[in-house]
Amino acid sequence: MKTRKKSMFLFLALMLSMSVMLSACGKGGESSNQKEAAGQGDVGDFVLGETPLKFSFYGNYDWYTMNPWGQDPATKWIQENKKVTVEAIQSGGTALQKFNTMIASGQLPDVIWGDRGTDVEKLRKAGKLVPLDAYLDKYPNLKKWAGEKTLNMLRSEDGKLYQFPNWYTKRPMGNGGYAINNKIYKELGAPRLETFDDLYSYLKLVKEKHPDIIPFEVGISGQGIDFLYAGMSEDRTVGHLVNRAVPDGNELKSLFSDPIYRESMVFANKLFREKLITQDAITQTRDQVKEKINNGKVAIYGDFTTTVLGTEANSLLKAKDPEDGYTMIWPLHKEGVDPNKVWVNEFDTLGWNVSVITTAAKNPEGIFAYLDWLTGEEGERIIFWGPEGTYWQGTSDTGAPLYTEHYKNDVEERTKLMAIWDTFQWAGNTTFIDESKSVNEMNLPEDKRDWATVSQTSVAWKTSFDATEFGNINPLPDSEEGIIMQRIADIADQVRAKALFAKDEQEVISLLDKAEQDAQNAGYEKLLKFQTKKWQENLKKISGS
Repeated sequence: MKTRKKSMFLFLALMLSMSVMLSACGKGGESSNQKEAAGQGDVGDFVLGETPLKFSFYGNYDWYTMNPWGQDPATKWIQENKKVTVEAIQSGGTALQKFNTMIASGQLPDVIWGDRGTDVEKLRKAGKLVPLDAYLDKYPNLKKWAGEKTLNMLRSEDGKLYQFPNWYTKRPMGNGGYAINNKIYKELGAPRLETFDDLYSYLKLVKEKHPDIIPFEVGISGQGIDFLYAGMSEDRTVGHLVNRAVPDGNELKSLFSDPIYRESMVFANKLFREKLITQDAITQTRDQVKEKINNGKVAIYGDFTTTVLGTEANSLLKAKDPEDGYTMIWPLHKEGVDPNKVWVNEFDTLGWNVSVITTAAKNPEGIFAYLDWLTGEEGERIIFWGPEGTYWQGTSDTGAPLYTEHYKNDVEERTKLMAIWDTFQWAGNTTFIDESKSVNEMNLPEDKRDWATVSQTSVAWKTSFDATEFGNINPLPDSEEGIIMQRIADIADQVRAKALFAKDEQEVISLLDKAEQDAQNAGYEKLLKFQTKKWQENLKKISGS
């Protein structure tokens, strides 16, 4: 789950700019492109590891940078043993502009890795994607691990599969949550931290006793602020904020008029005004967040990537002082709210993002074969733990790698390498990885366990909401509802930022009233009806009706 709900609308402006160009294809052009894509989907004689495979890869996120291929143990092994070489096309921090340039020039990469849904559909309708159905039986790992139900949910309107999912799952997953700075917490008497009242008291204490420390670091784009919404009521999720739609019976209704959202923004404003949360929450970069937590300059840290950034930070701090580091705690909540119904993470069986193979690829079958190997047991072991012999030797009867003493004792170096390998993980198999990690980590001495795995198994995964029913409920960007959606997204982002800087509670409410009015004038009700219809269709698919 990663930027504000995985940068869900990253392609939006691009796709709007593409609409005129793509429409020029006309029905005839689209049919021709689709036939070409279908032709590339024919199964040939490719065997991974026998025939060299080279393809270009573009990760369509501002924050994403692929590490050099073949210069680490895992991808060097893949290059030597599977004969696969991947050429990175980096976004350079300007993913939208970079992608727009590639489209305009007609020079598509072989593989695009990014958010699933409307952006993929735009490219599919332009005939720029290769259907994957013909490969599913010949290379069976994806079909085996994801299952028919998940693959069917990923299919496009034409009934074909174009998206290869990443971190798909049959079990809860997530990396978000609150983590406390152990040293500061102990120094301040280890007070109770369960409710928002507890949080407020603790943050004030931190500010008083440690004026050089940020009481509550909320991450890039202020992600931790969204946790306040999740804790204000039972079964409210961060996904409601992303879709700007709140379930009410069988309908999706306005976020801006939702009393729970209003209460959370009032509380966020209070914390911000009193300088208890990050003052540059909306504008800071990932690197700036990382520097602060790595140096122990925050008392509480919370965003969607806590177990990711927190692992390195915990390792660095404990290397200097065993009593230092971070501990993930159960999500905070309003007094009276059932803590077991507070969800700061979301998962769905479709996973996080997807890889699509474009019609520019000379060997789409080879690319699928590699992704399918990557998502299988051997591929996951190599890309997650490295080649056999260093951190693992042999496997269990379930295929899980058996950790070596080197894994147990070389925590710092292991953590660095796993962070590098994460940039090559485009076909993550959550079920296999998580089950393997859980079994192995719990057999290690407590001080040797991977911080992320402990945090996930004890807190993050237990506070993750199954949001499969809300997948792909948003319209195509250039449709009438899609244009409305962008207007609503702009309104939501603006009011969220303005509410933080409001002078008091009354101004926060006035801002939300104005946002509701502006949203309704922009066609919000039409968008909500569209999303409701898609949501109800998903529920029928899930129930098999």
